[in-house]
Amino acid sequence: MAKPKFAIYWAASCGGCEIAFMDIREKILDAAEAVDIVFCPCIMDTKYEDVEKMADKEIDVTLFNGAIRSEENLHIAELMRRKSKILVAYGSCASEGCIPGLGNLTDKKGICDYSYAESPSTRNPENIRPQTKTAVKEGDLVLPPLFNYVRTLEQVVDIDYKMPGCPPVPEQIWAVIEAVLSGNLPPKGTVIGVNPKTVCDECERSKDEKRIKSFIRPQFVKDADPEICLLEQGIVCNGPATHAGCGALCPEVNLGCRGCYGPAEGIQDMGGKLAGAISSVIDSDDEKEIESISRQIVDPVGTFYRFSLPSSILGRKV
Repeated sequence: MAKPKFAIYWAASCGGCEIAFMDIREKILDAAEAVDIVFCPCIMDTKYEDVEKMADKEIDVTLFNGAIRSEENLHIAELMRRKSKILVAYGSCASEGCIPGLGNLTDKKGICDYSYAESPSTRNPENIRPQTKTAVKEGDLVLPPLFNYVRTLEQVVDIDYKMPGCPPVPEQIWAVIEAVLSGNLPPKGTVIGVNPKTVCDECERSKDEKRIKSFIRPQFVKDADPEICLLEQGIVCNGPATHAGCGALCPEVNLGCRGCYGPAEGIQDMGGKLAGAISSVIDSDDEKEIESISRQIVDPVGTFYRFSLPSSILGRKV
């Protein structure tokens, strides 16, 4: 009997999801025995043309990692949708937009101007910029054009499942592989690799609903109490609005939850929910004092929408 065909693709992302896949440790041998990996640019030299020659739906499962930032990303998203029976938005970049999605706070021109002309470390007196096509003696070098903003995988093609996380934890990845191999799949549209609770529900720290007078960045905290809720110690934590499933790994090491597992059940806009949850612990009724305390949160958009801006109600800066 032929093995199920498996594919993993890397679009606009850091590559951490591929590393996480390898972190299933010895179970990678079980996966290699159970499935036939036919496309994974990170570890093998399969060409796009090879995938294009496959029959539609020939690939059983594709884990698509990364947001849609360029024309190449979009082309491969559409290609993998045609060739795959099951398409999974794998990791936060594909599911929510993640760190690449913070590019939606500006546009393509703003990003390129800063990167190639305006940043403090840039020295580019001739104002050289990347070109979509550059002629050299060997032929034309081609770079895929960037879009003006970042989109999630679901915003460009139909998907079957989301598996959030930056990256997803190995145990969840293996659970999904097992579900695929057994045929015991959840209904289409399910967010897999999570549970319906929030990170706060999963976190074992005590929560006394104390109100606070100040916020402090975690790198400046020398003696955070390992038993008490970080938010009640003035350390911003996105746990109140974030899907559980990671085991509360960040709070376990005195870091506030970053929010990478995406919005918990019933939350439409993660950033808005977090802003409300954080503001509710401020101990003041004075408008000016509230504003002063709030300003201690550095980069609130980048904090509350760090992983979810493209998939949020805001979406992008107009």
